[in-house]
Amino acid sequence: MFIATLIAADRLSAGDISLASDLLAEAGADILGHMWIEPDKAVDIRFSGDLVSAREALSALGFGIDYVAQPEAARAKKLFVADMDSTMITVECLDELADYAGFKPQVAAITERAMRGELDFVEALDERVALLADMDAAIVTRCHEERVVVSPGAATLVRTMKAHDVHTVLVSGGFTLFADRVAVEIGFDRAVANRLDIAAGRLTGRVVRPIVDSATKQRVLQEETERLELGAAETLAIGDGANDLAMVEQAGLGVAYRGKPKLRDVADARIDHGDLTALLYAQGYARKDWVEG
Repeated sequence: MFIATLIAADRLSAGDISLASDLLAEAGADILGHMWIEPDKAVDIRFSGDLVSAREALSALGFGIDYVAQPEAARAKKLFVADMDSTMITVECLDELADYAGFKPQVAAITERAMRGELDFVEALDERVALLADMDAAIVTRCHEERVVVSPGAATLVRTMKAHDVHTVLVSGGFTLFADRVAVEIGFDRAVANRLDIAAGRLTGRVVRPIVDSATKQRVLQEETERLELGAAETLAIGDGANDLAMVEQAGLGVAYRGKPKLRDVADARIDHGDLTALLYAQGYARKDWVEG
């Protein structure tokens, strides 16, 4: 048995539900009814059939509606692993740091290509960080205070999941000097990220090994799953770029948030229109169950 959750960025109409039901039926699904999670905002459509075909069919829904089609069992997850930059926060921290050094256009162009999977992540990281050599390390605190903005719905998502006994991990190819602060601000249980090398209060232009890359993110997801004695179906992972592909593909529900093409191609769901609270509706949590961030 499966559930297709429709989440509107603005307002969900009866016509939207009817269209989704028709699309599912045309894909061979047997529609078993629908039920509102939140009136005019989010609805569950229960169906049987082929999940892959259902997801493909629902891609024809109109602008402003996100959807998550998944098995009904274990829809409320027990482990949440999330990327940070351009996912839990709205910026790429390395790009913003580079702005203080006057290198943002060059660094941002490399970041974009790396997130699209066009460059080796570690090589691209080293190339960008090298441009920050000899910067005062205190600039990181200033950058965080002036530039880092938590993504809409992120704190509510994490705090609500924690209130329902979910273990939450922030895992980033960015830096601990940002990730540790963001994890506390949003409410994550754990943060994993890279460490910038600092000597005499200045950035050396190097990243301390080992590097947190795609394989690390996947490993963190696997290790936490095993430590908590969970099944894969009980896990949720979200990211935006190619560096998140392995963990998103491995999770029970892998989500691309405003994702780059390579990640969108493998993700089980995409959040393109609404904020991160869409993932609460996807797990069956109505607004009355939320812990507002």
